[in-house]
Amino acid sequence: MASSSLQIADAYCAILILALMLLGSIRENTLTDLELTDVSRNQLKDKPCEEIYVVREGETLHTISDKCGDPFIVEQNPHIHDPDDVFPGLVIKITPKPTKV
Repeated sequence: MASSSLQIADAYCAILILALMLLGSIRENTLTDLELTDVSRNQLKDKPCEEIYVVREGETLHTISDKCGDPFIVEQNPHIHDPDDVFPGLVIKITPKPTKV
């Protein structure tokens, strides 16, 4: 009889721990997902161009070229067969424009 009571207590503790873990994982952030996306875009927009560049959502080779001052992106990246087929996460090599001091 004592062992069945112990098993019930163990099950109760396991459920309680699981509930606490779930409650602890709930976000307490007041920003909506859309606001978080806007903040992230603004932070990434101001990020300087580096030699290895990861394409972000909404970017084209033209916008990256304008942003980074590199008109030869396609020539430097033989893995880009179609300049219109650019997607977020694509890694490209660029020659960034010199930063003003």
